[in-house]
Amino acid sequence: MKKLLIPILTLAALTSYGQNPAPARPQTKTTALMSGTVHVGNGQVIPNGIVLFTNGVITNVVDGTIVKLNLSDVEVIDVSGKHVYPGFISPASTVGLQEVGAVRATVDKQEVGILNPNVRSLIAYNTDSEIIPTIRNNGVLLTQAMPQGGTISGSSSIMMADGWNWEDAVLKKDDGIWLNWPAYFTRDFNFDDFTTVVRKDEKRASAIEALRATFADAKAYAALSNQTPMNLKLESMRGLFSGKQNLYIRADYGKDIIDAVTFAKSVGVQKVVIVGGEEANRAVTFLKENNVPVILSGLHRLPNREDEDVDLPYRMPGILQKAGILVGLSYADEWWRTRNLPFLAGTASGFGITDREEALKLVTSNTAKILGIDNLAGTLEKGKQATLFVSSGDALDMRTNVIEQVFIQGRKVNLDDRHKRLYKTYKDKYEQK
Repeated sequence: MKKLLIPILTLAALTSYGQNPAPARPQTKTTALMSGTVHVGNGQVIPNGIVLFTNGVITNVVDGTIVKLNLSDVEVIDVSGKHVYPGFISPASTVGLQEVGAVRATVDKQEVGILNPNVRSLIAYNTDSEIIPTIRNNGVLLTQAMPQGGTISGSSSIMMADGWNWEDAVLKKDDGIWLNWPAYFTRDFNFDDFTTVVRKDEKRASAIEALRATFADAKAYAALSNQTPMNLKLESMRGLFSGKQNLYIRADYGKDIIDAVTFAKSVGVQKVVIVGGEEANRAVTFLKENNVPVILSGLHRLPNREDEDVDLPYRMPGILQKAGILVGLSYADEWWRTRNLPFLAGTASGFGITDREEALKLVTSNTAKILGIDNLAGTLEKGKQATLFVSSGDALDMRTNVIEQVFIQGRKVNLDDRHKRLYKTYKDKYEQK
């Protein structure tokens, strides 16, 4: 028996080494982050700030040179020379819904069918994903798990980057319904000659008519109460007409953006958000007049038109923000790159947004407002959840974004991840030579 025990224990040790760290335990003692540069997330910076939080909630954020606090029976963490930020928020993401794109068993981001408003990404969120710890290590602590596929994909939910299961990790359930707007043109990439083929969508008109009928039914259903039997598809859209849910519309071309928003308003939807928005600059006036926020996807790309400036994607957040449009940033389909979200804001700050704190809003307070969680997250203010992190340098710069401590609802999170384990493995290997 003893001979068998040693190999079994060895195997168990190796297996545990390859697993993600266990979720953090609840905060038990009031914590104070002392003497760091506090980036509030609303444009304000406190050079010698103190952030105090207890039971997962921020109780005070003050200038340590002006206000003196009673810190007896408080866990004091000295963060002098470091930076304290609100947790970055990644909207329009499939983190937790897919792991390896080429392995079908690890992909759970969409359902079969065309009109699936009742599909919930919430219950598919995998808290054991090895991608989640990697995004925490760049300060991304909240993510919006969005569904894909079909014309109406389903509902998204806001998830925390820590938890035993989706019930633990959820911050806001079913925050909105996702619609893939039928575009005038579709783009297909030709791998033979590495060109993009643009073709007209002949089924666009019929797809829009089907949508109009669905939304008409949903609006009529929403006017009823205690409907029996319940229609799950129509019930899931009820919040669109009361303003409790957003309608997230994926649209890129300028005319498609205008058509999509006009359609949504005409069928009674209260809150609309454009996602993608590659040509949002062509609909700036319309978006501002209709008070429609935009979640831009992937700034690190080339423009889609030959006559556009090569740096237009980089300048897009600044163009929209200067026009008074609420803007957030996302990596959308590129879930494996979500950890680089803060660097999109860093890019924007060098191309049109001159104030670094205004660029910070693109991944903090702006996104929180768009998603409807600004009462809980997005800024470091009294009464909000203590979801924040400490970086040794500027968190929007990949050269200085070194995350040293992370707190999610006040819980101190273990920052181990697969990247670090592999780095250490091969560093040790080659240092032995």
